[in-house]
Formats: sequence, structure tokens, C-alpha cells
Amino acid sequence: MPTPRLPRRLLFALACALAPLAVTAAPVTYRYDTTHSQILFSIDHNGFSRPFGRLHIAQGWLRFDADDWSRSATELDIDLASLDMGAPAWNAAVLKPAYLDADKARLAHFASTSVERKDETHGVLHGNLTLRGVSHTVDIPFTFNRLGTTIYGMHTVIGFSGTAMLQRDDYGMTATPNSVGHSVSVWLELEAIQEDTHQSNKEQP
Repeated sequence: MPTPRLPRRLLFALACALAPLAVTAAPVTYRYDTTHSQILFSIDHNGFSRPFGRLHIAQGWLRFDADDWSRSATELDIDLASLDMGAPAWNAAVLKPAYLDADKARLAHFASTSVERKDETHGVLHGNLTLRGVSHTVDIPFTFNRLGTTIYGMHTVIGFSGTAMLQRDDYGMTATPNSVGHSVSVWLELEAIQEDTHQSNKEQP
């Protein structure tokens, strides 16, 4: 017995109904790889040099829509206690209340408010950074580096590089104004692993 065929009008109606579903896929959620994600910063030291420091991301998530970046978002916590300025004594000094005040608020928090796409690989992430209990808006120009699998095909990974400029005075760090600069240059190197193939952001690919 031949299989009954659907009328052409019904087929057309079904195609029209399903078409929007194909182009409005939900953004994909990732968890930051805390091993391969790092934050570097640099600040003037009395005009002699601009030493670097490094911080690690404690945890965070990224939601990314490759077709519509405006549907993307992120939140992350930065572990101030992970500070590495190159010497234990210097680390301890910067972690004191005059500067990062890590004992009072160990985590700095960033939450995005919008994502602006500039071209195929560049955009600007807008959001709020809370540091030492003080929140200010921050704009982070970034490059979308790559979306793909690791060399062993174990995980799907997405990577970004970004930069920002902060004013330490905005966050209440006003000590030693004549020897330590006020503008802080920040670089972000970020990798995140797709959630459905990775149960813990502490694992390595």
C-alpha cells in the first residue's frame, strides 16, 4: 500500500514554521578553563619601569552565540590571592588593604552587560567590575581567536584575547601616588570549555 503524501500546502507551512528554529539556535554555554585562562596587568613604578603581575580566574561561565554576538554574556571571579608579582614580599605588599585588600574581598567579580561586534573577529565587551567592594563600568576590546576541539578531540574550546585600562583610584587604591602609577593596563587570555562535554572547569583538556 503506497504511503500517503502530504499536500504541498501543508509541507510549505511546516517548512515555514521550522525555518526560524534553524536560525535561532540557543547560545552555547562554556565554563572557563582556569588553567589556561590568565589575567596580566602592568603599572608604572616611579617612571623606572612598568612591572607585570598575574592573576588567575577562580571560576566563571561564558555564553556565546557565534551568529549573534549580542546574545552573548559572561561572568567570572578573579582570585586576588593568586597574585604573582615575581617576589613573595611584593605579592604580600600589594595584597594589603592599601592596594588589593584581598583579606577583605578575595574575589573580584566581572559581569557583562552587553557585547558589541565590530567585525568577524573583533568586538567590545561591556560590563561591571567589582573590586574592593567598588563597582565601575569597564569596556574590554577583544579578539575572538578560535572555536574548535582540542588536539585529541576531547573537548570543544573557545578562546579570546582582550585588553582593558583601569584607574586604580576609582577602586579606592590611592596609596603612594608619587611612586606607583594610577593607570593599570590589563591583558586577558581566556579559554573556556563547552559545558556539555566538560563537567568541571578544573579539569584540563
